[in-house]
Amino acid sequence: MLKKTQKTRVALMKNQSLDRSRRKLLLGALQATGLVLFSGCEKMFNGLQQNRKFLSLLESAEGANRRVQKFLTGRNKLAQEFTEKDISRYFKPNGNPPPLAMDYMADAASQWQSWRLEVSGLAQSPHSFSLTELKSMPARTQITRHDCVEGWSAIGKWKGVRLEEIMRRVQPQPRAKYVVFHCMDTDSDGTHYYESIDLEDAVHPQTILAYEMNDAPLPLEHGAPLRLRLENQLGYKMAKYIRAIEFVADLKNIQQGKGGYWEDQGYEWFAGI
Repeated sequence: MLKKTQKTRVALMKNQSLDRSRRKLLLGALQATGLVLFSGCEKMFNGLQQNRKFLSLLESAEGANRRVQKFLTGRNKLAQEFTEKDISRYFKPNGNPPPLAMDYMADAASQWQSWRLEVSGLAQSPHSFSLTELKSMPARTQITRHDCVEGWSAIGKWKGVRLEEIMRRVQPQPRAKYVVFHCMDTDSDGTHYYESIDLEDAVHPQTILAYEMNDAPLPLEHGAPLRLRLENQLGYKMAKYIRAIEFVADLKNIQQGKGGYWEDQGYEWFAGI
């Protein structure tokens, strides 16, 4: 996890990038209609940037761009898988270090005997799963490359239960559109990490909740006891230290409503690669 000052700097740079993108989109729209030829364009431009309805329109356009990106990257396409000899000698942990909370450390010391994955929300059969129960379900093993937004990559071997298998057991309601992952790690302000994906990504064959890495129990620094592997997106989407899963109809009432911890600070919700 980036330190607070670094995190603030990264978020600021991301927000500035988004502001520049928004200005380009707005300027392009004005140019297309010839409005830039009028005097006072800059004043009008700044006024539109403060107009809630217009910003809502831009957000809709960003949503359309996201759908195009999903189409171009192929939502159902399998990420490349590698062989044992390709596994990286060192796999840098991404995100936060292990939580310092006493209950987390006690659970780790007891091999997660008391830990439970709470699955709730818009589910017909909410359930609490032990790690033993999760390991008894059909498992998937995959050797894939992890791409971090910071620019580094590493290849690792992951084993876990497909998220679709859990969905079969709890039966999401028709109104459910998203899966939210609530995590045990926090930032320096005490804000819990969280992440979300839509149901289309949830049923992807390579979307798993991993409890093993490189043929060993998932290390603490890599998110033990359970982490998300979402192989067609960047690493910041792959939540660690998962404690609960919630099926929801929308994301607006969860923290800042952008769909994830880093998304609340300006990152893209769909981080396809």
